[in-house]
Amino acid sequence: MADHLEASVTLPSDPASVSAARAYVLSTLSEWGLPADTEAAETIRLIVSELATNAVQHTFGQSPTFTVDLQLDRDEQLRIGVTDSHPRFPKRLPAAVQQDNGRGMVIIRWLTAECGGKLRVRPTREGGKTVSIELPWTVPAQPVSAAGQQEP
Repeated sequence: MADHLEASVTLPSDPASVSAARAYVLSTLSEWGLPADTEAAETIRLIVSELATNAVQHTFGQSPTFTVDLQLDRDEQLRIGVTDSHPRFPKRLPAAVQQDNGRGMVIIRWLTAECGGKLRVRPTREGGKTVSIELPWTVPAQPVSAAGQQEP
């Protein structure tokens, strides 16, 4: 595989774009060698879903689009970032049991750490922000079946 791969998509800040972002990321990662039916792909699907949902819901209409960027370096490190043009950074909220929303960053942080990765939030030059994750790139030798065992 190449030393460095990149992919990017810009989508409208609309709830329908969340599923489009998930599909784009999973399709791209599949092309890069990560089968869609793995635990790693499912974890990434959930993280991207939360990142995209935050970009749509918490920009209050002030970011007409959001961009999903993927980078794979030397088959070792995967970076996925979601950038919007709203200047407000995500707030760290307690994960109260009775709260209906506001736990996305808690979920993202936990899933990322569970995979041995990092979560970062950075301002953009244009005044917005990028929320990104960095994960070790691990591609299983064979897909995992629904029963959780590797197929022959």
